[in-house]
Amino acid sequence: MKKVSVIVPVWGVEEYIDKCLNSLVNQTLEDIEIIVVNDESPDNSQLIIDNYVKQYPDKVKSFVKKNGGQGSARNFGLEKATGEYIGYVDSDDYIALDMYEKLYKKAKKEKADVVICDNFIDNNGVVIKEDSYRNLKYTDIQNAFFGKMAVWNKIYKRDIITKNDIKFKEKVWYEDLAFTLKILVNAKKVVYVDEPLYYYLIRKGSTMNNSNIVRNMEITLAFDDILSYINDNNKNDYMDIIEFLAINHIYISASVRVITAEADKKERYAVLKDLHVYFYERFSNFRNNKYLVTLSKNRKLIYNLMLGKRYFLIRILFKIKRR
Repeated sequence: MKKVSVIVPVWGVEEYIDKCLNSLVNQTLEDIEIIVVNDESPDNSQLIIDNYVKQYPDKVKSFVKKNGGQGSARNFGLEKATGEYIGYVDSDDYIALDMYEKLYKKAKKEKADVVICDNFIDNNGVVIKEDSYRNLKYTDIQNAFFGKMAVWNKIYKRDIITKNDIKFKEKVWYEDLAFTLKILVNAKKVVYVDEPLYYYLIRKGSTMNNSNIVRNMEITLAFDDILSYINDNNKNDYMDIIEFLAINHIYISASVRVITAEADKKERYAVLKDLHVYFYERFSNFRNNKYLVTLSKNRKLIYNLMLGKRYFLIRILFKIKRR
């Protein structure tokens, strides 16, 4: 058994994957395996992957599968993984060379099920921001819910995933959300490494920058999955947090992506209406959520503008921000 298995789904990233894999094969934690899953990428990514397999045959494992999306590639990778802990890296991102050593040591010291680190935001090779998620008013597990639900700044104890049969939804956006949430509601201990160790790349072709605004509705599938899981597994104590996640991810983030998209106005508002109908039907008491106080000043502003249906003003604010 390896200490950490790192799963890397690959599609259309020949420009970035060399930097990603280089940061993985040079990790200071030696006892890792890097499972690269080519999801039928149409470019030359596999040639680069093959080169790493030749150079690092004891570390890099390469698989090619029929295209099924990022969730499918991650599920495939997990089936091949042998690690005590599981990590995920997006193939257009890269990581600090000691990231997995620091996360693994913390996991073992604290006997943790999940370990989380901070991250940098990289805009075409220039680090523009550092993201941190901890609020000292709350416990580590509460902070895990309030922070990013991405899988790439975490390691998960493999047993938690396999024993609870937790898998990614396939061929949809927002697959990280339900996956991580299901792990968190089963985790006994979540801890942090208070240091940015992951470099998240902003690029036009990435999923969250995709101009296909109708796909933002897929967040409703993630929440349907979450709500069913909570109900079926008697985890209703988490409903306040789930409601807050809906505020944060549907009412604020997904809504802003739709409002600010470069798309036809009628299409934007049709998708926005559908998002809000879903949200209001399932989370009708959201104005009284006790975790609203955790919203940052900027997100609180967007939340209030959304309540007042000041969509045009939101669009203007984000246009100014992007200049």
